[in-house]
Order: sequence, then structure tokens, then C-alpha cells
Amino acid sequence: MRIVVGISGASGSIYGFRLLEKLRRNPGVEVHLILTRMGERTAHIEIGKKAADFRALAAFSYPLEDVSSRLASGSFPVDGMVIAPCSIHSMSAIAHGITSNLLLRAADVTLKERRRLILMVRETPLHLGHLRSMALLAEMGATIAPPIPGFYHKPETVMDIVDHSVDRVLDLLGAPAADARRWEGV
Repeated sequence: MRIVVGISGASGSIYGFRLLEKLRRNPGVEVHLILTRMGERTAHIEIGKKAADFRALAAFSYPLEDVSSRLASGSFPVDGMVIAPCSIHSMSAIAHGITSNLLLRAADVTLKERRRLILMVRETPLHLGHLRSMALLAEMGATIAPPIPGFYHKPETVMDIVDHSVDRVLDLLGAPAADARRWEGV
């Protein structure tokens, strides 16, 4: 399985990092990383991680400006793409077909090839323009998966809350985490 992971500059870089950690544990997954400059900056501020820490968890990493990369072509088969976290800026650009960098182009290719595109949009509150962009993306086939945790699994740490959202995204990709805590009913 070949997965593209994009990390934008939205708050919540822990989601992207944790997603990479969990994907790395799955020997059947090859990860291709696109880390934006603002994503790198936010990660350093929020969790003290550097670009090298993210790159170490991916099989391949690409510069944001490399729009001639294989990820910019539909002829390079991937099974899906996740942007975690996804900024409103990135989400809106994707919704309107703006492909000015590799993150946006790879997402555009994912949509045009009818592959899985999952956006962990990290913003609140949302105004009507945000919601309309989300609706456009849903109509194009994207999955909008904001990191909104459930609490039925009785989280005890922040990482339990992060894992809940990341595990849901892994399910959506078809690469479920073996350690995911699931609802068992009452």
C-alpha cells in the first residue's frame, strides 16, 4: 500500500507525526511525505520536532516546490492521501483546483484519479465559506475528517485523544492500527 501524507501549517502537527509513526509500524505501507515550511515551523513550536524527525518516518520525502515530482502525476499509483493537519488555506485551495505547490497538486491528482483523499481539517469555528469548500470537496470524493475525538474509550492522556482521531483515519485508509481502541457496545 502506498500512502501520501501531507502536513500543512495548521495547529495539530501531532496528528501528522502520530499518523507517520503508526504507518511506519505497518510493513505493508510505503509512506510518501510532503511537509510544508509552515508545517515544519508549527511542529517545532507545538511538539519540538524538526523536519528530519518527520522525514525519518517516511520512505520518501519531497520538497514542497517540486511540482515535477512523481506525486504530481496520476501515472504514479498511490492508494490514498491524508493531509494531517489540513489548514483552511490548503483545504480551500484544493477545493478550488489551485495547484501552486506539490501538496496541493498531489491532492488534486488524488481527486482526479478518484483515489482516497482524507483531510484532517483543523480549524474552528467555521464560517460559511469554509463549509462550502468542505461541501465541494465532499462532492468531489474527498473525506473531511476533522480530529474530533470521541470519549467512549475513556482517554487518560492527550495521546489517547490524538490516537482516537488518527486511528479513525487509518481505518478510512484501509490500514487499521492493530492497537486501535474500538467501541464494543454497552
